[in-house]
Amino acid sequence: MTHRGFHWTSEGNMSGPLALWTCLALLASAAAKPNAGLKTWGRFSKLPYPEDKAFLYDTFPKDFMWAVGTAAYQVEGAFDKDGKGLSIWDTFTRGGNRITTGDVGSDSYHNIHRDLRAIEQLEVTHYRFSLSWSRIFPNGTRGSYNEIGTNYYRTLIKKLKERHVQPVVTLYHWDLPDHLQQTLGGWSHPELVGIFKDYADFCFQTFGDDVKYWITIDNPFVVARHGYGTGVVAPGIKNDPDLPFRVGHNLIKAHAAAWHLYDRHYRPRQQGKLSMALASHWIKPSRTRRESLRECQCSLDHVLGWFARPLFIDGDYPPCMKARLGSRLPSFTPEERERVRGTADFFALSHGAALSFQLINDSLKFGQKEELDLRMLLYWVNAEYNRPPIFVVQSGWYVLGNTKTEDPKHMYYLKRFIAEALKSIVLDGVNLIGYTAWSLIDGFEWHREYGIRRGLYYVDFSTLDMKREPKTSATFYRNVIRKNGFPELPENTPAQGIFPCDFAWGVSANSIQVETTPSQFSDPSVYLWNISNNGELMRLKGFSVPPVRRAAHCADYASIRQQVDEIRRVGVNHFHFSLNWSAVVPTGDVAHPNTTLLAYYRCFTRQLLEANVTPVVTLWHHTRLRSSLPAPLESTNRWLNRETPEAFADYARLCYRELGAHVKMWITLNEPNDETVSYQEGHQMLRAHALAWRAYHREFRHAQGGKVSLALHMDWVEPAFSSSREDVEPAKRVLDFRVGWFAEPIFGSGDYPLGMRSWLRQLNSLDLPVFNEEDRQLVKGTYDFFAISHFSTELVTHAMEDSYTYTAELEVQHMIDTTWIMSPWPVVPWGLRKALNWVREHYCDVPIYVMANGAQEDPAHFNDSLRVYYLYNYINEALKAYTLDGVNLKGYFAYALSDQRDPGFGLYGHVHEEVIVKASLSNYRNIIRHNGFPIPGAAPQQCPSGPQPCLGCQALVKRPVVGFLTLVGSGALVSLGLIIYYTAKRHRESY
Repeated sequence: MTHRGFHWTSEGNMSGPLALWTCLALLASAAAKPNAGLKTWGRFSKLPYPEDKAFLYDTFPKDFMWAVGTAAYQVEGAFDKDGKGLSIWDTFTRGGNRITTGDVGSDSYHNIHRDLRAIEQLEVTHYRFSLSWSRIFPNGTRGSYNEIGTNYYRTLIKKLKERHVQPVVTLYHWDLPDHLQQTLGGWSHPELVGIFKDYADFCFQTFGDDVKYWITIDNPFVVARHGYGTGVVAPGIKNDPDLPFRVGHNLIKAHAAAWHLYDRHYRPRQQGKLSMALASHWIKPSRTRRESLRECQCSLDHVLGWFARPLFIDGDYPPCMKARLGSRLPSFTPEERERVRGTADFFALSHGAALSFQLINDSLKFGQKEELDLRMLLYWVNAEYNRPPIFVVQSGWYVLGNTKTEDPKHMYYLKRFIAEALKSIVLDGVNLIGYTAWSLIDGFEWHREYGIRRGLYYVDFSTLDMKREPKTSATFYRNVIRKNGFPELPENTPAQGIFPCDFAWGVSANSIQVETTPSQFSDPSVYLWNISNNGELMRLKGFSVPPVRRAAHCADYASIRQQVDEIRRVGVNHFHFSLNWSAVVPTGDVAHPNTTLLAYYRCFTRQLLEANVTPVVTLWHHTRLRSSLPAPLESTNRWLNRETPEAFADYARLCYRELGAHVKMWITLNEPNDETVSYQEGHQMLRAHALAWRAYHREFRHAQGGKVSLALHMDWVEPAFSSSREDVEPAKRVLDFRVGWFAEPIFGSGDYPLGMRSWLRQLNSLDLPVFNEEDRQLVKGTYDFFAISHFSTELVTHAMEDSYTYTAELEVQHMIDTTWIMSPWPVVPWGLRKALNWVREHYCDVPIYVMANGAQEDPAHFNDSLRVYYLYNYINEALKAYTLDGVNLKGYFAYALSDQRDPGFGLYGHVHEEVIVKASLSNYRNIIRHNGFPIPGAAPQQCPSGPQPCLGCQALVKRPVVGFLTLVGSGALVSLGLIIYYTAKRHRESY
């Protein structure tokens, strides 16, 4: 099986570290050392991030076993039909505070044909089910043999074989004949070992010719600890803290007895394999200390190792258990250890939401953190137990009991677990041979009763025939089986190509650093420069130079020089930042602006141009924390004040007039389409934008030649079930309400989207304002380009699940794909491509700029690998939109320049006063230098060269300069800095 690339460096090749780890895993030693699984946490902490977390497109081995499963008590029903005896669950569910029983379950006993049809539809290769011991032997022993009950299983196995589905048969799945519990005390009595062996003997003899995979006992941890310790499950015994360990001891002996019986008498003819299904959680250290790792190891030993180590290693309990439990833990004799050791032909692993990990209390976590990670668990099992063949015999999630055929949470967790299983094979070298989705149909969920559903098929418990319907998770699982995994598709491969020569490469910042006090020539002190000793400047007390009588210059501001230099070093040709309306016009009256601040902005934009960087200026940036409106407007209903749009237009005119000579690209409103903005506020914002655009168009465009538009926040919204009309419509609805709300009036019809208005009308809502004809004509067409801010993607479905965010107004459930990388928002590069295509499809060939795109990462991570990955892949998706889809993409702006102004998003980091160049900056600059992702060996792109910045040329212009007069005193060399002025005509830089 070949590994198809899923991790790409900035050069488009598979990552060296990832490939190396894959090779090392495949060359792992066949013989495990004691506690060999301890290396798991360290190994995964060193894998390249986030590439290792990216979704792997590849396929499983050709002979991989795809299975689905059920347990007898959960689905069979017919608890007293045709001679069946009572099980401990039949008795347990009739006691205490329990409300319902599994008497009927999913009535599989009377619905073999419906279950078989579901199995056929899934196209699985194997079906795991359990035998009801009390249906075959009503009182638990051979003397009570029930022919009718036995024939039920004969029929099931026969019909499975006819459909080329191999049975995986569990002898005991928690439903002990109640007679054995009442007369012997169940699994607490050693006599159960021989009784179970005899029951197994009958099953091997009766069914074994058609069964190649046997499970003796399912999840002995739950049976022992929660059946005979906490009393959460049947038989509900508690109050003896040592009883679970005696029960576990007997379970291990019973399994070993059945294995030796099969090995000696049945394997030569039947050629089957046998194991015990062991369930486990996963756990991660709460601290990085080695003691925490040992506690994690010990936690797994107390759950999984309790049974796995005796079977797979040395026939004895884990040393950690023995050390902590002492005499409470029974001991094996040397003969028993030898008899137990090696009694498993494969490792049958159970993993999921309703197994041991959910039932564990904190005492078994030993202060560490529980986590849902099948891949790491598989690796640990592989390392700890000498690389056995692993068959995942139970894996899945659950949904609430009121969920019907649409189970997005279950589907995406199923996707996650299968994806982790695939990585364990391809990248980690784990010998995984099969995967079982749990379960085939909804049923009685043990202590949760009917409160949750885990089936791939929905069962309508209210109907007499227990009607079964496939859920979305069933369709998903069938498609995975058909494709044998997740084969790579063309749209998943990185594109090669370049952007046009005039492509705008930019970086964005919400704001810039403003220091309106000149930082040069402002200190009147006289200093001694002690160059013969430590080189320090020493101020001479009592001496000062006369006040400098000169106008301020743009070059006087160190903050401007520093910021422009940082922008220039990124390699971009555009820089986007926002003005502060309330600071520029504090009183709200444009006749009395802050001229000092305007002069600073003017200097900043001029210095950008001198560095060959085009300024892109936003007039008003919406934030949730503050409105940034002038105080008079802030105190009078803000945007609900009908005078605010006119005031904004006046403010825009002021900015055009003062800065327009240097600024040729304007954003009126940045991200006004926020969910916290009311429809009435949005209406006035649209009017404000339109007035500002028309002011520029009529009064300034001819002289200044610039462009004006607004920038909309546009994260992508994907249907949770892309093939479901019921989810496609909600996704369209959300985009109408989020993006079309502002886009359609400006770029389209001059009114709000029809879908938006009709939906609100359906809800009898009058909140959405109506455009009069004057406002419609005012707003429509007020754009020169379409600008979006895009950061992430989410899924929506109409199927309500309480555990996800539900928007009642739109009747949509918001969720994520659990396989996505998080930053903390989902990293979904293809979402940008879909967003760009949405704009193209709705508004034809409008020029589009991605005005902000970036990921949040810990500011302390200067080697910001997540942002490197993010920028590379999002820009690559932008390239696909341009080259493959014909999107009229004009520019891309990374967000953001610096952590100092936009914490966690910056290409620059900061430690005290030091500016740190992050890895993402270098990678972004490299992409810009190549203008995309050129095809290797292709001729270089020929673009006309623009003017280059000449940062040292200004030294030749006659301007004020600093001179130094050197005085030699007695034994000391000092320099006195004097300010010298040229009297010649100076280049105009003053205000």
